[in-house]
Amino acid sequence: MRFKAEWGPARLLATRDVADGVRQFDILPEGAAPAHGPGSHIQVQVLIQGQPDVRHYSLVGEAGDGVLRIAVKRLPDSRGGSAYMWGLEPGARLMVSAPLNHFELSVGRPDYLLIAGGIGITPISSMARALARRGAPFRLLYAARRAADLAYAEELGAVLGDRLTLFVDADGRFIDFPAELARVAPGGEVYICGPAPMMAAARRAWEALGRPPADFRLETFGAGGGQPAQPFVARVPRLDVEVTVRADQTLLSALREAGADLMYDCQRGECGLCALDVLDVAGGCLDHRDVFLSERQKAEGRQMCVCVSRATGTVTLDTGHRPG
Repeated sequence: MRFKAEWGPARLLATRDVADGVRQFDILPEGAAPAHGPGSHIQVQVLIQGQPDVRHYSLVGEAGDGVLRIAVKRLPDSRGGSAYMWGLEPGARLMVSAPLNHFELSVGRPDYLLIAGGIGITPISSMARALARRGAPFRLLYAARRAADLAYAEELGAVLGDRLTLFVDADGRFIDFPAELARVAPGGEVYICGPAPMMAAARRAWEALGRPPADFRLETFGAGGGQPAQPFVARVPRLDVEVTVRADQTLLSALREAGADLMYDCQRGECGLCALDVLDVAGGCLDHRDVFLSERQKAEGRQMCVCVSRATGTVTLDTGHRPG
């Protein structure tokens, strides 16, 4: 059971590579051009091992010409979404959702700090362009492992000038989160998108400064965990369900295939709607990959977000008050 999205047909106009292993897709929906603001994303129907599935992709740039632009990183260990997208040629027909926005940029704050890691630049780039157009005070910190991984860096540099700072791991340049976050003016906001460990480090630094949690906004682009993905067993006694979750499958999808009617929405570990109670973990441990649960909640191990988090061994879950 998920919130309904409005779907419609579209056509792939063009593609271009914007970084090593990152490809931009220009998609033209049929009918009226959908409006969208900074931080928006769309859902795209894909085929994974011949089965229909859905992937979420942040929109790049600002609305204007009616074209929806997304960037997809090719991941060799992905569950198939990136491989499907990279196999498309211009002219391909797609089904896409109308733009959605759970990462909306506010207006009128005295300061903004934007932080992107790797492919996390996709929603952040649209925010940077919007803030530059508004004349708002902001900085953008963009980090990647290699210079070749910095998508849109040259384009953003031309627009942002010294408001953009690049950090490349291979060059020994890393973001000093306590120092950078301390520079944010009172009442300012932080918007961050990147790998889960990077966002967790930034959030810890923000909390250590005593800054309001509501002024720290984040979005995930992936769900890298602390352990390699491997098959595990999940049981939900209340629903009389037991499944083996494949390494290339989410726990949510495995439970749904077994007939469990669960509440969910974002499928990126952000909204928390899919969180289930953990009754037991036998012969293994939990691998939390969400950004919804706090570090304390993850350490307690009483809940897990089944859309992205995994386990080893056998995990026993309970839907609690959620419908089965």
